[in-house]
Amino acid sequence: MSKFKLEKAFQTAQEKEHKAFVSYIMAGDGGLDALKDQLLYLQQAGVTAAEIGIPFSDPVADGPVIQEAGKRALAHGVTLKNVLDYLTVHQDAFTIPIVLMTYLNPVFQYGIEAFAEDSRKAGVSGVIIPDMPIEEEGEVSEALKQQDLALIRLVTLTSPEDRIAKIADGAEGFIYAVTVKGTTGVRTSYQDDVAAYLQRIKSKSAVPVLAGFGVSSKEQAEELGQHCDGVIVGSKIVELFHEGKKEEVNQLIPHAAVRAN
Repeated sequence: MSKFKLEKAFQTAQEKEHKAFVSYIMAGDGGLDALKDQLLYLQQAGVTAAEIGIPFSDPVADGPVIQEAGKRALAHGVTLKNVLDYLTVHQDAFTIPIVLMTYLNPVFQYGIEAFAEDSRKAGVSGVIIPDMPIEEEGEVSEALKQQDLALIRLVTLTSPEDRIAKIADGAEGFIYAVTVKGTTGVRTSYQDDVAAYLQRIKSKSAVPVLAGFGVSSKEQAEELGQHCDGVIVGSKIVELFHEGKKEEVNQLIPHAAVRAN
């Protein structure tokens, strides 16, 4: 697949006057075979796209819930390679776009060009690499571009205006707007300046702007969605799947489809 599937999904959400809702799950939490069931459940629930985390031993951007999920996945022997192999085998089952979230080290270990090619073959539409600054993305960006995959950039609350403009220039897929300082994880509130921050990014971006890190309720999703194009929910969904409460995932989605079975 390609980044165009991701672009089409955002366009469809906009046409339906829905805010985009991207769900994050950790590949291999519960074993690799759980990945297909989780993706199909999210697909039926009506998410715009799914972000799949690749477990890594030094996950600097991840909060406690996702770190623990990564440890469980690593204990199951899950690697970037077997996630891509698994997605390649099962890709015909998925109609929603899939975005991979991985750290830079596994990409280097895999081989940048091989990673990009195998991601395309696996039906992936985009890639997020949170520990790769824009100044160092050249080789990775070029390899992904050759495969028509979006390299999704992150903006943080501490990013100065000129850096936001630089990140927005040439951004693909969507911009991931980090709405808290620190790592991912469930939050109950946001700083007062988040709305203005999201609006500043939107004013500079030609692609959708999605708010993420710490979104843990439908109310938060709706609140943040007033100031951007949608949200990314991770820790809460990972937690619910791990606890066997997948039916509660639907309650996080403002425009949830008919309740998934």
